[in-house]
Amino acid sequence: MKLNYDPDTDSLYIDLSDKPGIESREVSEGVVLDYDEDGNLAGIDIDNASKKVDMAELTLSRLPGRVQTIAA
Repeated sequence: MKLNYDPDTDSLYIDLSDKPGIESREVSEGVVLDYDEDGNLAGIDIDNASKKVDMAELTLSRLPGRVQTIAA
């Protein structure tokens, strides 16, 4: 899983899969779910993210994998 924030467009993309999304559904204003070819959730796109998500702190709890931080 990868979280990518673009401050120029104020958009946050949460990449949940290595598979590309081929179908998108807007579930609320500015929130789009992307699905892969098998119908699995592949990503979440959030427009105007700073108004919808508190990005001041990110807490990771009990993740089974490796955590990597990349500074912008």
